[in-house]
Amino acid sequence: MTPEVLLDGLVFPESPRWHDGELWVSDIFGERIVAVTPEGRSREVLALHERPTGLGFMPDGSALIVSRRDQRIRRLAPDGLHPYADLSGLPGERADDMVVDAQGRAYVNRRNVFAGGGEPTRPSYIALVMPDGSASIVADGLHHPNGMVITPDGSTLIVAETRGNRLSAFDISADGSLTNGRVFASLGELTPDGICLDAEMGVWVGTVWSGGFIRVVEGGEITHHISTPGKWAVAPILGGVDRMTLFLGTCQTTLLDCRTIETTGKSIGWIETVRVDVPGAGWP
Repeated sequence: MTPEVLLDGLVFPESPRWHDGELWVSDIFGERIVAVTPEGRSREVLALHERPTGLGFMPDGSALIVSRRDQRIRRLAPDGLHPYADLSGLPGERADDMVVDAQGRAYVNRRNVFAGGGEPTRPSYIALVMPDGSASIVADGLHHPNGMVITPDGSTLIVAETRGNRLSAFDISADGSLTNGRVFASLGELTPDGICLDAEMGVWVGTVWSGGFIRVVEGGEITHHISTPGKWAVAPILGGVDRMTLFLGTCQTTLLDCRTIETTGKSIGWIETVRVDVPGAGWP
């Protein structure tokens, strides 16, 4: 499975989402949202100085965008950009990834920046943002929560815990709260970032610093591996008309860490593609 480059010229592609015939992606440190067709025609959807991270789509097709600088969610509708939710009053230092369910409820990770000097990362959590913009904590004690998916029946949320080296699962209650937290898959030394789900409950995982994308099933068996030599494997999404194109957000590894990218903006990012045998399912 050798990926082909679909789009280059990005700085750091995050939270790829398939929507209405295009792949949307947050170019965080490029401070913009970009959309690209399967043929490679790209356009800038929105410039956002506040640095876009998590992306999701409401039932009416409008986009929700998490902004890193001010810890807010904005809604992009046909008539422009609107305030949606303010997360800055919640504990923690950073909101990043997000998944929006069929009812328009948004789950957003809220986490502390990595502790330095080898200190343990402080536990973080997932917040639930309701369609009226109200926010509450629904799962805590997580180790750097990152990408999230929701199963097709809406019953389960799976989250990547980057510093926990695992995927965890929660039952979703009728009111959107999360219960029965458990390990979905332990990943050893691998560091999961963005994730997406297929129709056979396989989870595609960007292992970011570990190098490469994997497909893992509940219990931890790795069924597929896509190598990305010299590149960070940031985030995957299954899209295309048949949801059988795996879009991969990758980033050059010549810079040492995210802080370096944030201050210099010199990293090179790509969207790459590979065809798979099992279509995407659930959300995003």
